[in-house]
Amino acid sequence: MEAVIALTLIVLLFAVLGSGLWIGLSLLGVALVGMELFTQRPVGDSMALTVWGSTSSWTLTALPLFLWMGEILFRSKLSNDMFKGLAPWLNWLPGRLLHTNVVGCAIFAAISGSSAATCATIGKITLPELKKRGYPDAQAIGTLAGAGTLGLLIPPSIIMIVYGVAANVSIAKLFLAGVVPGVVLALLFSGYIVVWSLLNRERLPGKEPATSLRHKLHASRHLIPVVTLIALVLGGIYSGIATATEAAALGVAGSLVLSRLEGSLNWESFREGLVAACRTYCMIGLILAGAAFLTLAMGFIGLPRQVAEFIGGLQLSPFALMLLLVLFFIVLGCFLDGISMVVLTIAVLLPTVQAAGFDLIWFGIFIVLVVEMAQITPPVGFNLFVLQGLTQREVTWIARTALPLFMLMMVAVLLTYVAPGLALWLPSRMQG
Repeated sequence: MEAVIALTLIVLLFAVLGSGLWIGLSLLGVALVGMELFTQRPVGDSMALTVWGSTSSWTLTALPLFLWMGEILFRSKLSNDMFKGLAPWLNWLPGRLLHTNVVGCAIFAAISGSSAATCATIGKITLPELKKRGYPDAQAIGTLAGAGTLGLLIPPSIIMIVYGVAANVSIAKLFLAGVVPGVVLALLFSGYIVVWSLLNRERLPGKEPATSLRHKLHASRHLIPVVTLIALVLGGIYSGIATATEAAALGVAGSLVLSRLEGSLNWESFREGLVAACRTYCMIGLILAGAAFLTLAMGFIGLPRQVAEFIGGLQLSPFALMLLLVLFFIVLGCFLDGISMVVLTIAVLLPTVQAAGFDLIWFGIFIVLVVEMAQITPPVGFNLFVLQGLTQREVTWIARTALPLFMLMMVAVLLTYVAPGLALWLPSRMQG
């Protein structure tokens, strides 16, 4: 009986989502129907308590602060300066300036926390420059689509905050757990660029004139503000001096100071950044509230227990369970954004994951990696939409150019499974 009810609610959920209604309201509506029709619980009290509890967590305070920090930097000249600082150092590598997509996204991810913001910011800088210099569009856009997903993995990460709140694990440890896998994934992306360029030398523009070490060091001065901000945020967390929320406040203060010093901060940009961060957080907060209420309704109906018993009855090995979850999240990512995927599934999956012996910090990194893959899968890949707006290309064409990087993300998932220390070593070294 529970399976029929659950299937009915899932069909209703996808029908409502397909109608174009806001995701948060869709989740609340389906939960309301489920509670009213299939349980004896008082709906009003349950909704009020659940919505308040899901949005009033102190831990969640880090989310709007990191969003605001990203918006401040998005409107500053720091990202443009970053390209000037990186380009002279990358000319010697096979693939040359294509690597600016990867390195630029990795650096901006460490001060943004958002995949879409990372992709949009770096894309506005690198795509016109790469096109002007004669680099192939497919490689420039494809590598940017994949590298933009580093905004989810390299801390501070919005999705990690959401997962940490949902799974009740340390956000600071999650942040540190993402550092090494993030670097490994960036190296895999750069390795792909190297191999592709060696096999397709004729498709690359001619070499640019060599620059002296003095010129490179002089250009590197543009990287100092960004590196300082990264050290301020992550150094505070790693040393134990600051929690994730306190580090977020430091990041906002630092980004305001840097933006003011380089001349891009004025009342208009300050107001626009604050309003954009508030809008994004309200959207995420509504999704969190709707998902929390839907999770409660599903719990009363018995869906989490049914799913856990079903998966447990399959007698899967941990590796087979991981592959099943990868497939599940990839399919889910074709219809939902990353935050919705996490908040909808964590409550259902955690009992099974814990029974299989997976560390919840490691599982958080696993979730982020598979959500990254969903960012470049049509039809609801957020990075695809961002790049469509920047390039006016078809979403399916962009997805094809990003396919090699999608496969490299799968390699990264397998690497973190085979060597969980990639994710767990740094958190184990955290002070305080």
